[in-house]
Amino acid sequence: MVSRKIVLTFPKQKIDKPIVYKLIKDYDLVFNILKASITPDQEGHMVIEISGDKEQIEKGIKYLQEQGLKFEPLSKDIRVNWDKCVQCGACVSICPTGALFVKDRQTMEVSFDSEKCIACELCIRPCPPRAIEVHF
Repeated sequence: MVSRKIVLTFPKQKIDKPIVYKLIKDYDLVFNILKASITPDQEGHMVIEISGDKEQIEKGIKYLQEQGLKFEPLSKDIRVNWDKCVQCGACVSICPTGALFVKDRQTMEVSFDSEKCIACELCIRPCPPRAIEVHF
């Protein structure tokens, strides 16, 4: 079993359709909604983690794209601007998954593991230089 975190963008014409439900029913996939912002008559966004057979995940993603949903891996939407980062570590203490962590205790260098990130956005507010960006 493999797992992938993805960001789905729903066109406003599709937000009231049971599209994601078909991932379970037709593709035998398990998904966990990490974050969702879906409003009537507006474009919707959903961050989900999909688990299942690798081939079935690919088929499920193809189905989502055929339905008019845009798909991106989560790692493309959460970014740390290392030029802005002052290595203060404020983000490390608030990150619930350990996606932001101190790489080297001597230099206190902060690092980011996009595979652990769940796009909770808790790290954004405590970051003094606003070096962490979310692009949905």
